Amino acid sequence: MNAAVTGEVTAQLTSDEDVVRVRKMVRDQLVALGFSLIDQTKMVTAASELARNTLRYGGGGRAELVVLNNVGRRGLSISFIDHGPGIEDIAKALTDGYTTGGGMGLGLSGARRLADEFHIESSPGNGTRVTITKWKPF
Repeated sequence: MNAAVTGEVTAQLTSDEDVVRVRKMVRDQLVALGFSLIDQTKMVTAASELARNTLRYGGGGRAELVVLNNVGRRGLSISFIDHGPGIEDIAKALTDGYTTGGGMGLGLSGARRLADEFHIESSPGNGTRVTITKWKPF
């Protein structure tokens, strides 16, 4: 992706209050970029799920929001990074209904459906990085 970064914000994720703060940061960035209410809702929902996963399964971490400009479009990319136990089987973790924590098992797979781009890096003992991106034409 040949995109120029035009802004970056980092937020720590150590408590439920931080999850609420990240949701607000994501919404504020999307509003400033002119995204529709539907796209705002999709990304805030995905960010909320991933932030909660960072807390619950990764033991906390951080969220990095990056505003992107690419040829003819602008976007917001959000990475959720932790140094927790990692994910042993990423394909299985992305399956609807799969959970290790008693939830509905829709967090990762749901976030993937709500974003335009979804990327996950994880391995046992090395933590997890999930990045979602939403694009909007200029």
